Amino acid sequence: MTSDASTNPDAQGAPDGLGPAGGGAVSGSGVAAAAGGATSDEERLAQLGYTQVLARRMSGFANYAVSFTIISVLSGCLTMYAFGMNTGGPALITWGWVGVGLMTLLVGLSMAEICSAYPTSAGLYFWAHRLAPERSAAAWAWFTGWFNVLGQVAVTAGIDFGAASFLGAYLNLQWDFEVTPGRTILLFAAILVLHGLLNTFGVRIVAILNGVSVWWHVLGVAVIVGALTFTPDHHRSTSFVFTHYVNNTGWGSGFYVVLIGLLMAQYTFTGYDASAHMTEETHDASTAGPRGIVRAIWTSWIAGFVLLLGFTYAIQSYDDELGSATGAPPAQILLDALGATTGKLLLLVVIGAQLFCGMASVTANSRMIYAFSRDGALPFSRVWHTVSPRTRTPVAAVWLATAGALALGLPYLINVTAYAAVTSIAVIGLYIAYVIPTLLRLLRGESFERGPWHLGRWSRPIGVAAVAWVALITVLFMLPQLSPVTWENFNYAPVAVLVVLGFAAVWWTVSARHWFLRPPSTPPR
Repeated sequence: MTSDASTNPDAQGAPDGLGPAGGGAVSGSGVAAAAGGATSDEERLAQLGYTQVLARRMSGFANYAVSFTIISVLSGCLTMYAFGMNTGGPALITWGWVGVGLMTLLVGLSMAEICSAYPTSAGLYFWAHRLAPERSAAAWAWFTGWFNVLGQVAVTAGIDFGAASFLGAYLNLQWDFEVTPGRTILLFAAILVLHGLLNTFGVRIVAILNGVSVWWHVLGVAVIVGALTFTPDHHRSTSFVFTHYVNNTGWGSGFYVVLIGLLMAQYTFTGYDASAHMTEETHDASTAGPRGIVRAIWTSWIAGFVLLLGFTYAIQSYDDELGSATGAPPAQILLDALGATTGKLLLLVVIGAQLFCGMASVTANSRMIYAFSRDGALPFSRVWHTVSPRTRTPVAAVWLATAGALALGLPYLINVTAYAAVTSIAVIGLYIAYVIPTLLRLLRGESFERGPWHLGRWSRPIGVAAVAWVALITVLFMLPQLSPVTWENFNYAPVAVLVVLGFAAVWWTVSARHWFLRPPSTPPR
């Protein structure tokens, strides 16, 4: 039975926020897992205040596959490779990946512990609601949810825009297709429509493709790195790969350039909250969800490191490949190192991985929109949380996700740094939403009721490190990336974040504070 937690007519099935956190504490130290008892997934969801509506047909592997696919080292690493070549060069590409991967794993471990206690598609904002002090719980949930929506839409935009860029590079190589901002946007829109259609009509196909995607990525990385290792006659030295520094940003401070250069790795490590958003469709959600988050991060960390080493060692001419007419330096590296035929074939492997990634991102994004609108938090929420009776998927939410992503990419028509700005927005929005529940969990202390998967005595130190890291990168990725700063190259991430935050704040003050996640009997505070 679903409790109606709102007097707002758009809210349905919202949690009352007053019941037990559930999950039960499990003794043990370190990362621990225990049997979840006799409570079924549907019963646990009902305890959290929601009725099972979405079809629960995903295995633990399928849940992991969605997050692994969205992280997609063949997407994030390679679409941001040019940014890394300009902002720190090989040294930062290599060491930045190592350091950022470690810190991301700490963030993911903290999220996974909370996911085990609250396995629902609402994810981060629901966690914030349950962990915050009762008087301010709805406000914490509201702003967490809006940051999550912003980040999810931006990461979808970044993934599919990157796929459009690489597809344009392939068309340029194969048929002399002239790559212009307008044509890139058209390819971007076409890819978004494709992913919208797949998530609307090909639900079972999407589930199958997510499973295929894991092996596509693993085998794709292996084949590409193998080819780059054994085929070229010339490789760069290890000293070049690990110590060579490049600064084409216009900024004089090497320290500043190193810090903003971390965006390449940090953007790649986004989207793994998908495992949380898919828990209402996953069996054994209280353990499969957290395991999906953590496994997606560490397997991507290893695969990405191998991939980046393969490309950096295989660089033939740094300046020529950076300035390639294709607009995608990794594509030119493949051609120069492997020859035209092999290079184009492996470029298709990369593009395929990016298409898998964008498809999974739209899936996860739509589930977040569905859950947030189910609680009445988006304009026209009645529309966005409707579920198709045939496929039992939120079709309207799918198309809102694609439309929002397209809107974020359109500034590329006038701003040369638009892609870097979109990736900054994705990182800022998602990581603020990722870490708010961890911060609240730290403030709650021992009163937090753990789920069957938890960190034991490591929970607090890992949580503190995660919060500190997110505070740092939130500031870093709002800073200008090129100097001198002009209208054509400024980082508009702060503008996008402030617009969304301002809209959410005004709506909260005027209306939402009276009804969002509040039972009908609860007076406004």
